Amino acid sequence: MSKIENIAVIGAGLMGHGIAQIFAVQGYSVSLVDLNDELLSKALQDVRSNLTLMAQKGIGHLDDIEPAIARIKTTVDLSEAAAGAQFVVEAVNEDLGLKQEIFKNLDAICPKEVILATNTSVISITEIAEKAKIGERILGTHFWNPPYLIPLVEVIRGQDTSTEAVDTTFELLKGVGKHPVRVNKDVPGFVGNRLQHALWREAISIVERGIADPATVDECIRFGFGLRLPVLGPLETADMVGTDLTLAIHDYILKYIESSPEPSPLLKKKVEKGDLGFKTGRGFQEWSSEEAQRSRTRLKEYLLKVTRK
Repeated sequence: MSKIENIAVIGAGLMGHGIAQIFAVQGYSVSLVDLNDELLSKALQDVRSNLTLMAQKGIGHLDDIEPAIARIKTTVDLSEAAAGAQFVVEAVNEDLGLKQEIFKNLDAICPKEVILATNTSVISITEIAEKAKIGERILGTHFWNPPYLIPLVEVIRGQDTSTEAVDTTFELLKGVGKHPVRVNKDVPGFVGNRLQHALWREAISIVERGIADPATVDECIRFGFGLRLPVLGPLETADMVGTDLTLAIHDYILKYIESSPEPSPLLKKKVEKGDLGFKTGRGFQEWSSEEAQRSRTRLKEYLLKVTRK
């Protein structure tokens, strides 16, 4: 495969503009496509805002912002965006039918050596590639929000994905400063979201069963084992305390932990009532617009601090 110099990003929303930013900052030419010029204009404004904040926090330089923006070309035409690209990332809504149609079109437009990646967070890569003819060049690259601050990218092999496509993607992502990991089986949720939502299921169950209120659940994580997670993952912790102790604990506690394959009735009830979290001011807890903004700011400040280090 020829050297990757041109990147196309399909979808300029929450994830797409951040993914475009990652490559543009590292000197790649990026074509960013979405449905209309208004969405594309907002995407460039968001990239400029991100880079300005990062420079103010000591990550990058103000003088580098406009050159990076200039490397992002916008268009509403998929064929134009994909023309000349050696690597394409799809970052549209989590709609299987929409993604399948995009990959069917990309498969017809792009030369066979071009790698086609989807940023889906849960949908099967094999299903997304179902309508395309060249499945070996299609894989998953699950970036985490915000993608320009969180290092992890899960590289997921679909049923037909070639080793060459995985290896090339892995090296590309390492080269732009990300932390790629290999997911060897195409299962719903991959690795990160399976772990995350197993924790969320138990957290919601604890509230539903009246064991503790939502704030207490969050505090137990934030001020407890959550503090060591950035440096000590669960399996390293299991080895540290001993697999024998881990087995003894599991032998006792697993029967008491939530194992329902269905979403929590409490969660369903909240959605039915319109208690949708920050967007409505009430979810598991109540949120004023100021409190919601403080929460978002606290997260971004933390991620900026970690990135700067």
